[in-house]
Amino acid sequence: MLEVIEFLIHEWERRLVRRDTNRLVRPFEWGIECLRDFGLSGEGGGALPDNDREKALSLIVDFNRRAIAGSDRFFGLTTADAFSFDGHWLTFASPLSTAFEENNTCFGRFFPAAGRNSAGSVEVASAERRAVVVLPQWNADSEGHVALCRLLNRVGIAALRLSLPYHDRRMPQGLQRADYLISANLGRTLQACRQAVMEVRAATTWLLDRGYDRIGILGTSIGSCIAFLTFIHDERLRVGVYNHVSSYFGDVVWEGISTAHVRRGLETSISREEVRQAWLALSPNSYIERLARNPRKGLFISARYDLSFPPELTRLLFDECESHGINYDRRLVPWGHYTMGVSPFKYYAAYSMVNYFRKHL
Repeated sequence: MLEVIEFLIHEWERRLVRRDTNRLVRPFEWGIECLRDFGLSGEGGGALPDNDREKALSLIVDFNRRAIAGSDRFFGLTTADAFSFDGHWLTFASPLSTAFEENNTCFGRFFPAAGRNSAGSVEVASAERRAVVVLPQWNADSEGHVALCRLLNRVGIAALRLSLPYHDRRMPQGLQRADYLISANLGRTLQACRQAVMEVRAATTWLLDRGYDRIGILGTSIGSCIAFLTFIHDERLRVGVYNHVSSYFGDVVWEGISTAHVRRGLETSISREEVRQAWLALSPNSYIERLARNPRKGLFISARYDLSFPPELTRLLFDECESHGINYDRRLVPWGHYTMGVSPFKYYAAYSMVNYFRKHL
């Protein structure tokens, strides 16, 4: 019976993936020019010739090693002093500037809880000073996770829904998808995900300045990875909820059906193990030991029949947590990655996430 369920869910997942017909296989690029702001040596330039492959790979691997060792600075909290809030939308200059001007402004849609006015007045009881930063999945449109934000409002929790780098209003002209967040360009992917973490930390500062002193974070898929990296590096966040979790960023991209087109670009020039090393600084398993020092409350949600975040990779995260004594709450659900977002499964996921914040934030 379980084999039949697995087959049916997997077929459903593949049908849902095939709905998107605009996935492009982009050429492999080292993207070293995207990494110099963290002290990567300029040796080799941004466009290395083919016969310098080993030099380029060595630069990227060494960059990740130094980023992990200095992750407080790599994901550093910087002062964002250009916040603008019109009562609904928060905008501010991204703490990390990229080559694409559209991407250098961060947008957040704010949902005050019942009892707060649209300006987020702080004149409320301390029990109402709760807020959650919400990070949707890859290629979510501007309405993604808005219903989830409103559900948080119904239990007395404000929500700030951030647009990830290269999404919706941040998408450069000519793109149809948020390809530049995750692509066969190694350096740009590192830069974009680092940028996302820094922006969440800046948004957390804004919420604290508004009087919200009990702040959580919620992420789905790539948003879950960004949320987890932020939570580890920012102890101001009290509770984390991660909808779809995994261990190694590069392995997920290589194995997952959502990123099969990215893999086709990568595998022209690099192996699976090399991809793991090239994106090790974005991998949750690189930082579990740090989390053990101050674990706080957290919920992992994973899907038994997930073809995008394969269960064997999720198990590596759980094993690493267990080896460091981190006993986060878990929900293992009997469906898949894409089916998590359709009826009736999305209602269970939403209830689990919102109820967890209601109890623990």
